[in-house]
Amino acid sequence: MTVPEALKPRRLRQLGWLVAIWAASVVALAIVALLFRAIMGMAGLTLG
Repeated sequence: MTVPEALKPRRLRQLGWLVAIWAASVVALAIVALLFRAIMGMAGLTLG
């Protein structure tokens, strides 16, 4: 089954949004992890 020509730009836009939202969530998770690590370090809870 092929995608009609009129739907291809729409599919690409949807895929772009999916990738953008995924990337933003990865960045947000990294920021939260770094904040937790900094807070734990200030509290003296280090592993090394």
